[in-house]
Amino acid sequence: MAADDSRTETSSQLSSAGDHGSVDSGFVSPSTSTVSLPRISLTQPHLQHLNKQLESLHPLEILRFCKIFFPNLYQSTAFGLTGLVTVDMLSKLAAETSTPQTVDLIFLDTLYHFQETHDLVERVKARYNARVHVFKPADVDTVGQFEELYGEKLYEMSSELYDWIAKVEPLQRAYSELNVAAVLTGRRRTQGGQRGDINVIELDDERGVVKINPLANWSFAQVKQYVTENNVPYNALLDRGYKSVGDWHSTVPVGEGEDERAGRWKGQDKTECGIHNKQSRYAKLLEKSAREQAAPEVQAA
Repeated sequence: MAADDSRTETSSQLSSAGDHGSVDSGFVSPSTSTVSLPRISLTQPHLQHLNKQLESLHPLEILRFCKIFFPNLYQSTAFGLTGLVTVDMLSKLAAETSTPQTVDLIFLDTLYHFQETHDLVERVKARYNARVHVFKPADVDTVGQFEELYGEKLYEMSSELYDWIAKVEPLQRAYSELNVAAVLTGRRRTQGGQRGDINVIELDDERGVVKINPLANWSFAQVKQYVTENNVPYNALLDRGYKSVGDWHSTVPVGEGEDERAGRWKGQDKTECGIHNKQSRYAKLLEKSAREQAAPEVQAA
């Protein structure tokens, strides 16, 4: 699905050097188009300095800095609690000036979200006058169209392929069409798994974007307290035992004493959907297939 609008495009790529450690990147494939982005150059010493300074700041101050420092800044969100806190804080920053610089939202509509999630999106748009760019799996608008192309229950038959089609490729398309230079995420260290050692600012060198985790050092209790004290709209499913809400087919309530994201992909050897992984097994298979196809052409030449 095409985005609502696009912003001024430049041909420079974000550049980075060295090993970035725990970088949250997505899938790549031989068919992925090159992303054209504004230029943002951060050396490793500069990145380390920024993270050291931002680590002790309140998320509101981190967001204030990011709005000034990063061009073409967006927020990617599935409208979880952390993302909703970020939306609310951004609205407070916008209220400080007569000419607010808004941060648009990117929402990946996998076609398998709970109805409660779609209801929440509309409430957030009304409450904050938020501009939401919706991206769906390529060339489809409904579950019926999706399953006609890929079959029923692709999420069970090939979860990595499903993640690529429903989430990763749409996000790559969003970055490209919107010319995203930097993006706010809702990841926090206390969510566990691969998120336990994330920095406030990370470089996604596979995509050419800066990823910012403004609430990286907040706990679930802090997030929930902010939501309550500021009357932030949230997903009705949270009152039914859910703490992290994704697709209906891979999300269940969290049990007493379980981790915050224990209800996601329960029973599977999986904690992420792909957009926060360096690469997926499916992406690697695509690359291997492309190399094998290219080999005879090289020999023939």
